[in-house]
Amino acid sequence: MQVRPEQLAALVAIVDEGTFEAAARRLSVTPSAISQRIRALETQVGQVLLVRTTPSRTTEAGGVLLRLARQQQVLEHEALAALSTGDAGEAATAGTMDLAVAVNADSLATWFAEVLSTCASWGDVTVRLHVEDEGHSAALLRTGEVLGAVTSDPVAVQGCSVERLGTMRYLPVATPELARRWTKGRGTDWARMPVVRFNAKDDLQHKVLAAHGVTGTPPTHIVPTSQGFLAAVRAGLGWGAVPEAQLGDDLETGRLTRLSSRDRVDVPLYWQCWRMRSQSVERITEAVRVAAASLHR
Repeated sequence: MQVRPEQLAALVAIVDEGTFEAAARRLSVTPSAISQRIRALETQVGQVLLVRTTPSRTTEAGGVLLRLARQQQVLEHEALAALSTGDAGEAATAGTMDLAVAVNADSLATWFAEVLSTCASWGDVTVRLHVEDEGHSAALLRTGEVLGAVTSDPVAVQGCSVERLGTMRYLPVATPELARRWTKGRGTDWARMPVVRFNAKDDLQHKVLAAHGVTGTPPTHIVPTSQGFLAAVRAGLGWGAVPEAQLGDDLETGRLTRLSSRDRVDVPLYWQCWRMRSQSVERITEAVRVAAASLHR
């Protein structure tokens, strides 16, 4: 069995663009041609490859072929770049390499920004970031949607290598006014004090509450961006577990206060990426490794 390049290109375009119609525009063909390529590929392998939702997503079998397609794109780009002799026309043939990477929002708002600065200096790549919780980003590697991911999962995805980056430390903080309002005796009324949560996957605040014996759910505000989360805590909407690296001078100036000198949540971070000989993968891995030097060890 031999998979045709145009079929794999259609699969990648659908996943990247979200719909068959958008994929057709990207490849300058008709939606009917895209559908025919995918149907032919599914017939060839004998399995459904795409869930026809909006946006479309791969099945487990589709993820296997998607990763194959992306790896072939990387190798093809590097081969064309190696054949370039410096002539502008030949260099343009190689085009730019699309680097799809998963990263959690808090890393993106802090240490990972240095990775983007490094990528900006290369000139021959485009970056496609998938912002995902560190506990769930490894799933994007399994489906082939990204070549690398910042994750809290130390177990390597099949076909990937893994290395520890360091630890991201979170501190439970609030405005002094909010902390005073919800003081109970000599401590904090954790069971009733309003809390800010990033999204349904965010369990950092729950870990702090559990450490204080709280089993119920206090009034909870949902703010699903890293900068917005910090802004909500600074505004006094509720308390939250904020990355220490994101606090700046808030604790020194008294803008925010730690609710407990003992409480903190340390989240170990790992870098998982395709295990293949590729200059592109090695280059982004080194950029991540250098930027992560600022994390707790």
